[in-house]
Amino acid sequence: MKLRTRKNAFLQRHADKTIQRLASSYPAVLLTGARQTGKTTLLTKITDAQAVPYLTFDDPTEELSATNDPKSFLAFHPHPVIFDEIQYVPHLFRYLKIEIDKNRRNGMYYLTGSQQFKLMETATESLSGRIGIVQLYPLSAREIRQDIFSDSFIPTKKYFLERSKAFSAYTFSIHKTWQAIYAGGYPEVIKGKVAPADFYANYLKTYIERDIKKLTQVADEMQFLQFITVAASRTSQLVNYGDMARECGISEVTAKKWLSLLVTSGLVYLLKPYSSNVEKRVVKTPKMYFIDTGLAAYLTRWTNPEVMQTGAMAGSFFETYVIAEIIKSFANNGEEAPLYFYRDKDKIEIDVLIERNNTIYPVEIKKTATPNTEDAKNFFIMNRLKNVRIGQGTIICNCSQVAAVTKNKISVLAVPLEFI
Repeated sequence: MKLRTRKNAFLQRHADKTIQRLASSYPAVLLTGARQTGKTTLLTKITDAQAVPYLTFDDPTEELSATNDPKSFLAFHPHPVIFDEIQYVPHLFRYLKIEIDKNRRNGMYYLTGSQQFKLMETATESLSGRIGIVQLYPLSAREIRQDIFSDSFIPTKKYFLERSKAFSAYTFSIHKTWQAIYAGGYPEVIKGKVAPADFYANYLKTYIERDIKKLTQVADEMQFLQFITVAASRTSQLVNYGDMARECGISEVTAKKWLSLLVTSGLVYLLKPYSSNVEKRVVKTPKMYFIDTGLAAYLTRWTNPEVMQTGAMAGSFFETYVIAEIIKSFANNGEEAPLYFYRDKDKIEIDVLIERNNTIYPVEIKKTATPNTEDAKNFFIMNRLKNVRIGQGTIICNCSQVAAVTKNKISVLAVPLEFI
């Protein structure tokens, strides 16, 4: 099987099939995620053949109409219909439920919105059993190169064998990897319509003005922007609210609130530490990752991929990029990524643990192109985990082919980051 691509102007999204599957099973589908990840473009493409009408609550007139008289609003906008930016009218969910229950059919309402955790809570409470939810992140590396492979990343030998065949004629390039890390995955940047620095500057301005100011109470916009920058400088690190608060001149309570805003906006992902009933020595603090390395690079003022590759944050950016790619592989299939990290009080750490079917797959992330046994030195700790099977140990790195690495009689595979 060779790596096949689709040749068209539209970058095919792997969430496409997931959305269509859910629309054939539920009356409503909610596509959530950060701004400008391509939610509207994807939904309009999927519903184009049906000529489904489109309406956005970014329009203050439509927002006011839906707020003042939701019953009449829905009467004048019969299904099927796309409602964009529905986070501005969360009360509408209860009226959607009424409309759905009157004459239930699948594919009645297509919804988009940011602030996904709040939206999910409201949507699942009001439309329980009536709605399917998909998280859309910026473009994955698979989508950018139009790789049709869409399985969630489970690091098994079978998975790697299939990927090896697909990449048999592929030219690996560390330079291209760092270009991808620097650019990020927002569609407007990838399509070359705007320079990354210009895009991210306007993106942050729009994000603060439309999402933060409208949906929450942030008194000092410049201070909030400073907080986002501090968060970006700490990507791939354990969360330390006290240090972040001191650096920004805010209270620890405010730091917690503001980081929560970044998470609910889809800009930041918190990786939970792994724990079990038996293991008592695991650190409980989560690790923080920016979902888009391009945005994080802009915030931390890296001016080009070459400087970033050799800079002090190179390892952090590489790890962040890998984590984000793994998350996207699950999200595009409508799954929550079953990811954890391991770190005990002796500071023995494994970057990622992937849990599937009572099996734990340990993964280390290294920016090196020449992995060795030292990169797998902490995998011995897996023997301490009880009541679970231990799957294939993996090192994701900048190598160009699968290579076996053995440490303390534990078999480990080093694999190219492109295999995610």
